[in-house]
Amino acid sequence: MNQEEIQIPRKITNQLLHLAQVSPDFEVCGLIGSKNGLPTHCYPIKNSAELPQQRFLLDAGQQISAIAKMRELGEELFAIYHSHPTSPALPSSYDLELAAYPEALYLIISLNTKGILEMRGFKIVQKTALEIPLIMNDD
Repeated sequence: MNQEEIQIPRKITNQLLHLAQVSPDFEVCGLIGSKNGLPTHCYPIKNSAELPQQRFLLDAGQQISAIAKMRELGEELFAIYHSHPTSPALPSSYDLELAAYPEALYLIISLNTKGILEMRGFKIVQKTALEIPLIMNDD
């Protein structure tokens, strides 16, 4: 888990930031698939949490469909993403409690900034988050 940095294609970064911007009042969420450790596709998934303004819960049916599509394309789960409309890009206690994929990167996009969106990445293992620096590339 001592990974120095993770490269994220600009195209996927822009897609995630756009999804957060078009839903400023609710947490958006989804999965990112990868091939050979490189992120390739974003799979937006409906937030089915009771309070989508404050939490995210991946819609089970859409999550299963996204994972099936990843398998069909030969992809693996790379990241789980969600936005924080009114709080920083840090895992909440709720995020830490429910993190169930220690091998996945958790990306959090914050809209709680002055005009500039923030996206940070974390590995979450046993309710402990370790920030992983993100580097945008043009692949």
